[in-house]
Amino acid sequence: MYPNLYYAFKDLFGIDIPGLRFINSFGFFVALAFLGAAWTLTLELRRKSKAGLLQYEETQITIGQPASISDLLTNFILGFLLGYKIIGAFVVGPEDPQAFIFSSDGSLPTGLLVGALFAGLKWWEKKKQQLPKPEQRTIRIWPQDRVGDFVVFAAIFGFLGAKIFHNLENWNEFKADPIGALLSFSGLTFYGGLICAAVAIGWYARKHKISLRHLCDATAPGLMLAYAVGRIGCQVAGDGDWGIANSKPNPFSWLPDWAWAYKYPHNVLNEGVPIPGCVGQYCNELAQAHYPTPLYETIAGLLLFTLLWSIRKKITVPGRLFAVYLIVNGLERFFIEKIRVNTKYDILGFHPTQAELISTGLVIAGVILWFWMPKLKAPASKGQVA
Repeated sequence: MYPNLYYAFKDLFGIDIPGLRFINSFGFFVALAFLGAAWTLTLELRRKSKAGLLQYEETQITIGQPASISDLLTNFILGFLLGYKIIGAFVVGPEDPQAFIFSSDGSLPTGLLVGALFAGLKWWEKKKQQLPKPEQRTIRIWPQDRVGDFVVFAAIFGFLGAKIFHNLENWNEFKADPIGALLSFSGLTFYGGLICAAVAIGWYARKHKISLRHLCDATAPGLMLAYAVGRIGCQVAGDGDWGIANSKPNPFSWLPDWAWAYKYPHNVLNEGVPIPGCVGQYCNELAQAHYPTPLYETIAGLLLFTLLWSIRKKITVPGRLFAVYLIVNGLERFFIEKIRVNTKYDILGFHPTQAELISTGLVIAGVILWFWMPKLKAPASKGQVA
């Protein structure tokens, strides 16, 4: 396992870069997941715009103004934070990245240098565009131009939702250490992030008169791809999303033993028992080998992404592709829960997990949407919401 990129580079390439301790392996793959989802979303929104299914929104902007004090100050602050903490982590080389982030430690010279650089670049950018007299212009913004905003909303509200749902699922742990639970980099629930991000993006889409049904269809393949890539991070870091203990012998001669049952040595949570002879921060492994469920979900996610991507042009009723996503995503998660370690509820003698309840709801919602979508009017054009 590679809790952060420092261990990966040191083991795979023999390179010792202390600053890489700052880049959590799970976070790295989550970033790749967002990039993959943004890429597929951009392609789909552009395709739908060219087909006349989505419309632009006109907005007024002022061009030719010099950089304001607020512009320069904002860019200096952003650059200072980047230099002080992020780039500063490579300069300082902290042993404990998590403690470093939530401390006042950093590199002051690097922060000041990067802050000044950001402010200078903003001043130069505005200087090149400056006009003798600033002008008001009307520009057209298409839905694909807002993908960056979608990603920001998904990242912020997705993270908050993932933390909230995880702590609700593990309420006793949260009550024992609420501050530690909120600040910990581990403990994220995918469905919590999905629900909260969907609400935020839905609000933003309606604000800018983007058809929700076409937007949902455009996001469906990317969501599946992001899920698959994110699970690579779970597997690489060993963040606790493994399955139940598996003491059965490997029934497939072609399948590596680690893909059947794995002890997750050097996992990021330090779960399990000490590894003999290991010295350092991450020196534990599970006492028993467990199903590597993140690996299984990565494979399933990639296959389902391929399915959604291949049928996206064949399903012509707006909203139905998203219905398919809800169904296949819910089925995949429901069945993987049977071999995953998770907190179970006690409801009228039944003992489902939070993910089983939500995934069941997603399948039901997907079936309802599949039959309901054809009964709705086609999304309106000219920027109106349907």
